[in-house]
Amino acid sequence: MTKTPSIEEIKSVIFKLPVEELILLLTEIEEKLETIRMMQLAETGFQEWNDPEEDIYNFHKQG
Repeated sequence: MTKTPSIEEIKSVIFKLPVEELILLLTEIEEKLETIRMMQLAETGFQEWNDPEEDIYNFHKQG
């Protein structure tokens, strides 16, 4: 099992990168965060569909 590096360890490596690589890394991180935020926002839009009374796919209650 590999050890997950600490934030401080990650920062020490990141801050050694050249500026161009820092910019690319920042862009990738921003894209990842945007995707996560959009997915979280989309989840809230489907909460009204999470009604057990109307769950037509719940086969355990049928029969």
